[in-house]
This record gives sequence, C-alpha cells and structure tokens, in this order.
Amino acid sequence: MWFRKVITWGARSRGRKLLLFGLLVVGCASVQHAGERGLPEPEGTASYYAQKFVGRTTANGEIYDPKVLTAAHPSLPFGTRVRVTRVDHAETPAVVVRINDRGPFKRGRIIDLSKAAAQRIEMIREGVVEVRLEVVSYPEGSTASRAEASEPTRPDPGW
Repeated sequence: MWFRKVITWGARSRGRKLLLFGLLVVGCASVQHAGERGLPEPEGTASYYAQKFVGRTTANGEIYDPKVLTAAHPSLPFGTRVRVTRVDHAETPAVVVRINDRGPFKRGRIIDLSKAAAQRIEMIREGVVEVRLEVVSYPEGSTASRAEASEPTRPDPGW
C-alpha cells in the first residue's frame, strides 16, 4: 500500500504549493520596487542615523557624513530628492534630502535622516517623529525620470 502514502503526500503537497503561490502573489502585489514612481508610504515615522555610522559606506557607495542633507529610504532610487516635513510640530519645519542609502530597518519607520537633516526639522531631542514625504525630483536617468520624459506633451504653437 505504498502508493496510498504517495497519493496522500502528493495531495498535501499540492495544497502547500497553492498556499505558497498565493502568498507570493499577494506579497508581490504590495511591494513597490526601487525606481517606481511615487511613495509607498507618504506619511509615517522618521528617525536619524546614530553616531556609529559616521564614516561608514552607504548603500550607494558614498561615505556617510552627518553634515550633509541625506537620507535612507527602502525603495526610492538613489539620488531622489525628497521633502521631509515634520507634521507633529507647530511650525511644521521641512528639509529637502537626497536618498543615498537603504533603510530604515526598524518596523514602522519610513525614512532615516542624516543628523544635519534631523537638526533642520528639530527632531534631535525626540529622536523619532512623525513626517510627511514628498518627492521633489528623481535622479536623471532613473525609471521615473524616463517615464516623465516619455509622457506626451503638446507642441508649442509658437504664437
């Protein structure tokens, strides 16, 4: 009766495969890949780099300098400029940063700022604050830039 075991195992395996396939489809549908236009989460929590990262290499190969207005984002293309506005502060301070790293890797956070950027939006004391992100510009040659450039435009009549 060895064939019953094979048939039973095969039926269970088919169910597991369907479950895994379903999870894969759902997971891929909700992920925004680097280079796509827009922000997956325009509002959320921001933090800033710890002192221990000074002098280390970022994901795009630059050396992290806390005096430069840079940030880490999980999916935006390197070189994208993003306006970060603090929404939990009376004066809503804002700063424009350039994405040069990946992160943050702490659940619930949407961006990690350099110390200079954190100072501009007055978050040094708190460490973690609520922010709104807006893409100011994409880097030249990125997927998003090419998409913007390929959009049809009306010719100038020259009047």
